[in-house]
Amino acid sequence: MLFHVTLHLARSKEFPEGSPRYGYEITAPLDAQGHLDQEEWAGKRAYCRVRRFWANEGERQGVLVHRPGGAGGATWMIDYNQDRPGDEEAGYHLHQHRFAEGEYVTIQDDDEKPYTFRVVSVERAEPRRPEEQGS
Repeated sequence: MLFHVTLHLARSKEFPEGSPRYGYEITAPLDAQGHLDQEEWAGKRAYCRVRRFWANEGERQGVLVHRPGGAGGATWMIDYNQDRPGDEEAGYHLHQHRFAEGEYVTIQDDDEKPYTFRVVSVERAEPRRPEEQGS
């Protein structure tokens, strides 16, 4: 089942209170325990979209991808331009983390700097193709 997950920047040295101005909105399939579901993702890739919002930098739109290799045999990533390698952001052990309110996940930006995010909401999502996003 697809879910809409919202992540906000968690507390850090740079942001002692965290910040809702930095984060992600991810549409992804989750299993009953709140883990990313690779099998369902394979059949619903077109629906697995990501919106990155980063204060004054504006938004970036991307897709959630699953690639072989990495810890645990595979890596979940956010790819902003599938025709250009090097702009991906990797999740840190996302296959092990629960996407449930109050949980934390780490995502590395395209400069490989890790940021920790707090899951602030998880809601059931209706499948929407990329051309329907934003309408």
